[in-house]
Amino acid sequence: MDAAPRIGLGHIEVSLRQIRRWESPTPPWPRADHQRLLTHLLRQPIEQLGFTPPWDPVDRTSVDPESSSAPRQFPAGLPLPQAEVSVQPSTIGADYNAITVAHRRMYWSVQPTHLHPTVVEHTRLGLHLLSETSGVARRLLATALAESLLLAGRIEFFDIRLVNEADATFVRALQAAGEADDALLGAAILAHAAFIPGWAQRYNEAADRLRAARTYARRAPASAEFLAWIDAVDAECQTLCGRPADALHIISRAEEIIKKPNDHRSPEWFTWFSPARLAAFKGNTQLKTGRYAQARDSLMAALSGVPADEGKQRTVILGDLAAVEVAQEKPQEACMRIEEALDQLAITWYATGMERIREVRHELQPWADTEHVRRVDDRLYSWQTTLSVLQR
Repeated sequence: MDAAPRIGLGHIEVSLRQIRRWESPTPPWPRADHQRLLTHLLRQPIEQLGFTPPWDPVDRTSVDPESSSAPRQFPAGLPLPQAEVSVQPSTIGADYNAITVAHRRMYWSVQPTHLHPTVVEHTRLGLHLLSETSGVARRLLATALAESLLLAGRIEFFDIRLVNEADATFVRALQAAGEADDALLGAAILAHAAFIPGWAQRYNEAADRLRAARTYARRAPASAEFLAWIDAVDAECQTLCGRPADALHIISRAEEIIKKPNDHRSPEWFTWFSPARLAAFKGNTQLKTGRYAQARDSLMAALSGVPADEGKQRTVILGDLAAVEVAQEKPQEACMRIEEALDQLAITWYATGMERIREVRHELQPWADTEHVRRVDDRLYSWQTTLSVLQR
């Protein structure tokens, strides 16, 4: 085909038989080079041309909008589309970014199973628009797309526990950040991606991603808060992988970094970290090392410093405070903290917060017959809460 060499594919032969197979009711998934060629010629994403990915055999016309796993985003690893001719106006990058910013704010209050499909569809639109945009507008668009993909990955990992999907989404986000040449956004994506092997206790893999994140952050340059956040991520991964002493050392370094004059401002999208969040990381690590009095002080400081509208983080802190109380054999106080966390989860679901609560409930088993624990069980296994857990 004549169009193939113009987009860097070389000479490609497409037989009449192949075209008929693509036009059939159940067409086979095209090869990567054929995908690029078809999307270039027909100006539509490959899924909208009637093709169904082999890893996603869902009928998109009948997808339940409440499903947390649908619609699926485009696969990681495919090259981003290039635009031969820009057909979008110069404002398209700013227009697309305005929606991304709105999603950023919605994350803190909108139910994740409601927000996730919308964010994913927004990323699909961004990919399509890249094929029609060039110049400065394309760079702005790619930046907003990278942020939107980062948000999708955060929801998948922290909110609804779709770990494999999150890993693939972070890869795609890094591609978009590379297209935008935004090193700081790349660092944020890589540090988030480090959580995945870190939580699976594969520290070497997490450490490799964190080294990459620090390298990208040096190119930016990054604010003191941003560098402290990368250390906090490293500390959590160290803690989960059985290295709490190393984690406390890293947190001490982060505390020193965040006290220094902030020569560089954090970007507007960096909304998930603060000194209070660092105190929460520290309290969790102290909890894991058996330093319960110190952990309570750190977690109480974190709880008082986290804004009231950051309910997701509050559930995690409350869960850790409950764990401190259990460790010191104070079941009544632990149950009070659990009930506070459940009040917050009733407003906005957060899978990570619920996991912390369930861990504490397991430790409360010696007091299972007490009134306080039974009251927690009544709430933990209410119709609404039980259905929420099973649906996710």
